[in-house]
Amino acid sequence: MIARLAGTVAEKGDGHAVVDVGGVGYRVYLSQASLARLPPAGERVALRTYTHVREDALELFGFATEEEEAVFRELIGVKNVGPRAAQNILSGIEARELAAAVAQGDVARLTRVPGVGKKTAERLVVELKEKLLALARAAAPAPRPAGSVEEQLQQALVGLGYRPQQAEGAVAALRERMDGRGLDDLLREALKLLRG
Repeated sequence: MIARLAGTVAEKGDGHAVVDVGGVGYRVYLSQASLARLPPAGERVALRTYTHVREDALELFGFATEEEEAVFRELIGVKNVGPRAAQNILSGIEARELAAAVAQGDVARLTRVPGVGKKTAERLVVELKEKLLALARAAAPAPRPAGSVEEQLQQALVGLGYRPQQAEGAVAALRERMDGRGLDDLLREALKLLRG
C-alpha cells in the first residue's frame, strides 16, 4: 500500500494531479481543497495517500492534511460511500466543517454538499457522529478568555454610560487596590469615585 508520495508536481487536472517520483508519474485524485494547496507544476510536494485496489484498477487518493485523510477514511467506511464519493464530499466541504456538521447532526448543511442527498446525510450523521467528535471539537472556536478584572471593570463602566476616558481614569485610580477583590466591590468603589 502506498501511504505517502514525495516528488514533483508534473501536472494538475480536474480533481487530480500527477506527481513525479523518481521518474514515475503517479496520478493522484485530490479534493478541491487539497488541489488548491498544491504548489505549481515543477515544484516539490509531499502528499499523504490512500491506495484503493479494485479488480480493474489501482487508484491513489491524496490529501494535503492529516485530518482530511482521517475524515476520508471514516467516510469510506459508511455504506454506499466509496473513495470517489468521499473525495467529492471533501471537495464540497472542508474536513473540519464536515466533522462539525456531522457532530451537530446538521443534515441541512450536509445536503448542501454536491452529491449528498438527505438519506446519505442522515447516514453520515448516524454512522460518523461519535467517530468525528474529536475533530469537530478541534474545529470549534476556542472560548475567548475572560478579560482581566481591569478590563471587565472598564467595560462595565462604559456599559453604564461613562465615557471610555472616564472609565480608564477610575480603573487607574483603583489599580493598586484591586488584588483579590471581586468585580462587584470594585464597581461600587469606581462609581463612588466617578460620582465624586
